[in-house]
Order: sequence, then C-alpha cells, then structure tokens
Amino acid sequence: QVQLVESGGGLVQAGGSLRLSCAASGIIFSINTMGWYRQTPGKQRELVAVIFSGGSTNYADSVKGRFTISRDNAKNTVYLQMNSTKPEDTAVYYCNSNRRGRTYWGQGTQVTVSS
Repeated sequence: QVQLVESGGGLVQAGGSLRLSCAASGIIFSINTMGWYRQTPGKQRELVAVIFSGGSTNYADSVKGRFTISRDNAKNTVYLQMNSTKPEDTAVYYCNSNRRGRTYWGQGTQVTVSS
C-alpha cells in the first residue's frame, strides 16, 4: 500500500520560512519523480516544484528563488523549503509521486501565510 504523508504545514508570517516534509512508503522512492503541488478553494491544483530521480528540479515561476525542493532517498522523504513566504502562498500543499504515469497523492497539509 502506497502512502505519502505530509507534515510541516502551519501558520507563518509573510517573509518567514517553513519546511514541508513528505514521507513515502510502498514505492521505490529513488526512481520516482516527486513533486509538491498546491490548491486553493475554487482553483485547480498547480505544480509548485518537482524533483526527478536524478536530482534535477523544476519550479513554478511564482516560487523560483524562494522555494527549494530536495529529496533524501535514504529516508524516502521529499522536502519543500519555503522562504520569503507571501500571503499568496497560502494553500493546501500536496505531495505527489509519479513513475511512468502511475501517480499517488498525499492527503495535503495546510500552509497559511499571514500578512
């Protein structure tokens, strides 16, 4: 059974930092592409950042230079370091794994950035 369990969400003041973690089980973590997505009410889920099995990364333009995605294959965990946060970063953040079209989602963690 595949499980992706996010943690680290919460309330942060604008300009502050937060680190999200996603612990994976039931998949061969090291060969999966891992990503962070976010969603606000009434909007589609959007990609925030992705890290490929080889370690290369891609970011949404809105978070480039502020957020950093990383992975620890020994711990089966992917991280999202969020710096210089803005109120518009407020959303539910979801962890995603993908391998050849087989994709799984975590349950989400709320991030609220106060102005």
